Amino acid sequence: MDPEIYYNPEQSTKKDFGVKKTELIHILIAWIGITFAFSFASILSKNYIYILAVLIGTLTGFIGHELAHKFSAIHYGAYARFFIWPMGLGFAIIMSLVTMGSFVFAAPGAVYIWGKNISKKENGVISIFGPLANYIFAIIFIALGFIFAIFLPNKIAITIMFIVAQINLFLGAFNLLPIPPLDGFKVFLWNKWLWGSILAIFILTYIIIFVLIL
Repeated sequence: MDPEIYYNPEQSTKKDFGVKKTELIHILIAWIGITFAFSFASILSKNYIYILAVLIGTLTGFIGHELAHKFSAIHYGAYARFFIWPMGLGFAIIMSLVTMGSFVFAAPGAVYIWGKNISKKENGVISIFGPLANYIFAIIFIALGFIFAIFLPNKIAITIMFIVAQINLFLGAFNLLPIPPLDGFKVFLWNKWLWGSILAIFILTYIIIFVLIL
């Protein structure tokens, strides 16, 4: 185990927002695995546009999600670090193989928090920051998709933008399910009204953009 794992943030005024070497390896392995799970069918059909979109989607939707947890936890004075969950990653890949990529169990790892007693509210806030990062990325790429469609018509670019947005909406909504150890369970325990409101926003955004408009 790396020496920095024993660092107690309560004994220091400096908050360490850095990503450690071992942690980076865990993140990269989990990213590669979840990317494969999302793009398995496209790899078989050699749909390179979708594969590129998945790479961008998981880069923002998975890594962005986990870093949002990490940095918000550090903000509260805790030590936070991402660890891969081999069983979760393996299940994600197996589910993708069985369903030909139509369903992905998106839980290849998690940010573990220690060094401080986190309150229920702080835990809820830390948990909600991951899905919020997904939603922000989704809105950004939806906006980019419409910008390309209106001002710079390019079918490939438009397709990539909306696929990335869909992946982020899926990852955010999936993690909001009130099932342990997903984020939604901790948010639900803290504030049921906020949990229901944010999940409803994810669902409504998807329906409005990808069902009613597109």
